[in-house]
Amino acid sequence: MGFRKDFVWGAASSAYQVEGAADRDGKGDSIWDRYCREPGRILDGSDGSRACMHYDRYEEDVRHMAQMGLKAYRFSISWPRIYPEGTGAVNEKGLRFYSDLVDCLLAHGIEPWITLFHWDLPCALYERGGYLNPDFPGWFADYAGTVVKALSDRSTHFITFNEPQCFVGLGFLTGEHAPGLRMMLSDTFRMAHRVLLAHGRAVQSMRAAAAQPIQIGYAPTCGAAYPVGSSPEDVEAAKIGYFACPEDLSNWTWNVSWWSDPVLLGTYPEDGLRLYEPWLPHIGQDDLRLIHQPIDFYGQNIYNGTAYRAGRVPEAVRRYDGFPKTAAQWPVTPECLYWGPRFLYERYQTPIYITENGMSCHDTVSLDGKVHDPNRIDFLQRYLRELRRASEDGVDIRGYFQWSLTDNFEWARGYQERFGLIYVDFQTQERIWKDSAYWYQELIRSSGEIL
Repeated sequence: MGFRKDFVWGAASSAYQVEGAADRDGKGDSIWDRYCREPGRILDGSDGSRACMHYDRYEEDVRHMAQMGLKAYRFSISWPRIYPEGTGAVNEKGLRFYSDLVDCLLAHGIEPWITLFHWDLPCALYERGGYLNPDFPGWFADYAGTVVKALSDRSTHFITFNEPQCFVGLGFLTGEHAPGLRMMLSDTFRMAHRVLLAHGRAVQSMRAAAAQPIQIGYAPTCGAAYPVGSSPEDVEAAKIGYFACPEDLSNWTWNVSWWSDPVLLGTYPEDGLRLYEPWLPHIGQDDLRLIHQPIDFYGQNIYNGTAYRAGRVPEAVRRYDGFPKTAAQWPVTPECLYWGPRFLYERYQTPIYITENGMSCHDTVSLDGKVHDPNRIDFLQRYLRELRRASEDGVDIRGYFQWSLTDNFEWARGYQERFGLIYVDFQTQERIWKDSAYWYQELIRSSGEIL
């Protein structure tokens, strides 16, 4: 059977990680611009002010996409490039860049998939309280409506938020990402609720602004769960483990259900309401109705997972010594791309796109001038076979976006991690296809048959 005939094969990026041009053509500062200026924040002392210079080289990058055969390109809009102050006057030069990018993609037969928010909150709004401000949902809805009004005559796929687990959890709970704070628990729960309200308001705003019918989705993340064996008891243990809210309050944001149940089911998970009750803001039924706007697809970023087995309670299985890992020290667990989508589809009954998946490798240009990355090809083979198996078993999987198209600025790790199909020399900005890019090209050409 394989994948469906209209399966979307794509690649992904985000604005701050690739665009550069951080202070040009009227763009305002984001919290990542400011964070990178603080000594010691970024592993290699770098920043995203140049990144891949995609702002200047997008036409070249789109030609690479077309040559690779991509059906779709998922990219994000920089909110402070559109609204330098977060609200108020629109920066027409910033909007024109994305309009030109959309035109270029369409001219090459590539479908634009637009993410409204991939972590680069305008500093001007952060200074006004950011996600804690009751006005945040309205700010985001206005911004989302502006983008959709400008681009929906040509673009039909839009995503509200990317990985709120990270931009709330890593930014305000653990302090590992911008703005690098460790807030009170009650504040982080209030932020989470405001972000979900902003999602709902934005969906309404986007539908109202759209020039034609559009598809709207949402792209959270979390490590998946998979059973250690094939017994029904282990499968059930993995499912329970996947959707359980963590008792570890120091990392509470890293879960599926708190971020997805309200959006797709209209309720917060009962175990979370019990566990987190002392720190929760008031949650009204009107709030849940707003968050639970109908969406057209469910994006999920899945990189790895944890094995579970049945016991008195579902038990996470310790990884054995020498367990395979990527260059970023993330575990290699292909099973997550079968069981993750399967469990998500059973619970939410919404079409699924894998909006990010990939691996960081120790890529380098070899003496022959090429970039050989057999470990990435092996990784993708293993993971995509599992995704195909999920599709064949009835999971409504409609597309896959490789993270990432090019090497880029990898947040707190700077340029230390290379996730791209295309190698970027950050000194010269030369692009070199890795072996995996040629493999992905053939994969797309064969509609997945080479797996």
